[in-house]
Amino acid sequence: MSQAPMPEEMNVYQNAEARFEVAANKLGLEQGIYRFLKWPSKEVTLYIPVGMDNGQLEVFTGYRVLHSNVRGPGKGGIRFAPDVSIDEVRALATWMTWKCAVVNIPFGGAKGGVICDPRKMSRGELERLTRRYTAELADWLGPERDVPAPDVGTGEQTMAWVMDTYAMHVGQATTAVVTGKPIELGGSRGRREATGRGVMICCDKALAKLGMKKEGCRAVIQGFGNVGSMAADLMQKAGYKIIGLADIGGGLYNESGFDVPKVIDWVYTQKKALQDFPGGGTKMSARDVLFQSCDIAIPAAIENQITEKNAHQVQARILCEGANGPTTWQADAIIDAKGIFTIPDILGNAGGVTVSYFEWVQDRQGFFWRESEVNERLLDVMENAFDEVVRYAELHHVNNRIAAYMLAIDRVASALKLRGIYA
Repeated sequence: MSQAPMPEEMNVYQNAEARFEVAANKLGLEQGIYRFLKWPSKEVTLYIPVGMDNGQLEVFTGYRVLHSNVRGPGKGGIRFAPDVSIDEVRALATWMTWKCAVVNIPFGGAKGGVICDPRKMSRGELERLTRRYTAELADWLGPERDVPAPDVGTGEQTMAWVMDTYAMHVGQATTAVVTGKPIELGGSRGRREATGRGVMICCDKALAKLGMKKEGCRAVIQGFGNVGSMAADLMQKAGYKIIGLADIGGGLYNESGFDVPKVIDWVYTQKKALQDFPGGGTKMSARDVLFQSCDIAIPAAIENQITEKNAHQVQARILCEGANGPTTWQADAIIDAKGIFTIPDILGNAGGVTVSYFEWVQDRQGFFWRESEVNERLLDVMENAFDEVVRYAELHHVNNRIAAYMLAIDRVASALKLRGIYA
């Protein structure tokens, strides 16, 4: 197999590629299938004209990448952020393929993004941007083609606009074209909490595996968006002690623990800065929160937080990745050498796409489940995936990250061999 160039530490696509390379070699993947799975199926760059509130016309750059539809339609979020790049979207699409395969749901990977700063745009501007982006992709998207979801900078409202625009183009209600929608428009109960709940399920399984107790288990969580805040809330209710929190504005560390519902109220209802939370403990940078003494460290913010330069500072026994790509390829060996039990992103944050799959299923059958049913099914899928990854790691004498990649690649490669290549 040809040797890939050494990845730059901060290039997320090269990070994804490096791990794919190691796992593919361990599996002895044949050259042709290796090449097929390495590259995305299609990519499109869009230049999106939007009339702004000030009367000016702005042109935004957007992307959509379909990495694989071998096991089913593409699945993946739409990200609105100033630093979106084609490499990042490509990496996230690739990770989605492996993530869906790890939890064994019938989707391939896709991802989209638009270079913009949603915090500086009005609701009207965001709606016009979303609708034009969707209209440009109308032939790409569809319940059997490519199913978007929310991501950084987008949410339920964005998905409602995507669904409505698509429905206008095809001339019929098509709720299954997106997931992460409002409940009133065919969204699934339990979807909002799903990624955070999946993080907690993985932490529960890791504690059981390592013979550790949940009560009073000290966790730090970097990121206080949907994933971090939901994980913090659910985990505290389950008996964990949340001693570190951080968001884009900075971090707080308090050995006595936080009253998470009060922090959520402070940040989301009162719209105040996390770092200004009264009696919040020691202020520090958002990144430094991850390196405090704890039992579980949960990076749930953005990529490239744990690097070759700082990985030796991680003091946790368990690292559970709630974000995509928070640990660089070069940091893996350092984390391994410290004996830290890692739950990689393609397993740790797969709760979201699992319940997105449930939403898609419910939309397509026009029959909706109780929240308790959704959570029960999520628990079943996540626990099985965790057990499979750990079994693979032990069987092949590799760490959990490479085991997760091997399991995923093996599933996609098997499906590809069964389908054959259409020529």
